[in-house]
Amino acid sequence: MRIGFNKPYLTGKEIDYILAAVDSAKISGDGNFTKKCHEFFEKKYGFKKALLTTSCTDALEMAAILIDSQAGDEIIIPAYTFVSTPNAFVLRGAKIVFADSYSDNPNIDADKIEALITPKTKAIVPVHYAGVACDMDKIMALAAKYNLLVVEDAAQCIDSFYKGKPLGAIGHLAAFSFHETKNIISGEGGMLTINDERFLQRAEIIREKGTNRSQFFRGEIDKYGWVDIGSSFLPSDILAAFLYAQLENIENIQTRRKKIWQNYFDGLKELEKSGRISLAKIPDYATNNAHMFYLLCKDLAERTKLIDYLKEKGVNAVFHYLSLHSSPFFKDKHDGRALPNTDSFADRLVRLPFFYELTDAEQDYIIDAIRNFFK
Repeated sequence: MRIGFNKPYLTGKEIDYILAAVDSAKISGDGNFTKKCHEFFEKKYGFKKALLTTSCTDALEMAAILIDSQAGDEIIIPAYTFVSTPNAFVLRGAKIVFADSYSDNPNIDADKIEALITPKTKAIVPVHYAGVACDMDKIMALAAKYNLLVVEDAAQCIDSFYKGKPLGAIGHLAAFSFHETKNIISGEGGMLTINDERFLQRAEIIREKGTNRSQFFRGEIDKYGWVDIGSSFLPSDILAAFLYAQLENIENIQTRRKKIWQNYFDGLKELEKSGRISLAKIPDYATNNAHMFYLLCKDLAERTKLIDYLKEKGVNAVFHYLSLHSSPFFKDKHDGRALPNTDSFADRLVRLPFFYELTDAEQDYIIDAIRNFFK
């Protein structure tokens, strides 16, 4: 049996909607399907404004411009994340201050953030790993206390909640991903959500190459011009058409993914009880959107052996992030603090195959292989 790590799921309407976009003779950005997607997100999740982007990376780079991140600023970010998170602010000249994870959760340890805040701190960027919420009450309280901005890296967070509030609707800004490995996909793609009215108008301008073109097309001004810095962050309406077909099926997709997650959990919980592995811990304040399923080995050597063993069995399991504070690019810029929990997750975490069309039989095969490895 051969089981890949990911397989993009098609709902059946993607091609129909792409053809409809083409037939409309409007396939550049902000066409009919882009507007449908914006309306869907704003209505379903209560974002003040949703703006599709070509990637989550672009959404983060938009956020960095919006908050006027620049040389001299410090941005607090977890060290266990993808390079796009800090890179968006590095591009603006800011200094990254990496924070550690919890011991039992890859998310940023909210109790360790305050010690990292200085007069130069501009923003906190919590990353909701695996779609599981960070402790946003503590983070937003720190932001209010020190007059900081919060940019949620919600790349993995579609349809996930913190105390009943959608992730991406809590911070001042948030960035989502629709990469083919995510729950809802458009191949490549992302979204910036704006929850603070201060940023609403400027976000449109930055997204449209620094022009007030969006206002012009709405008839709010009689001509448009270059009014700010920006870039071309908006995706083709063809991508939005694909995405909208996914959004129409979000409940079905989420139901299936949650069942897959639960199958893994039920099949592996005895290994956790016996102390052989650890499984994800979902805090009481968070929901599980079934973005991924991971387990934790005891150390790097055991993880390497497990991944190799599963590969021999035809199962493509993979590790995830490396510790960014000790990366080749950043190690000489880091302040020397040990971040042991980050390093632990970097060494021990294994992600199992996870996609809509993963069958129960395939899952049973994977679970049996893992059990046999630990015998």
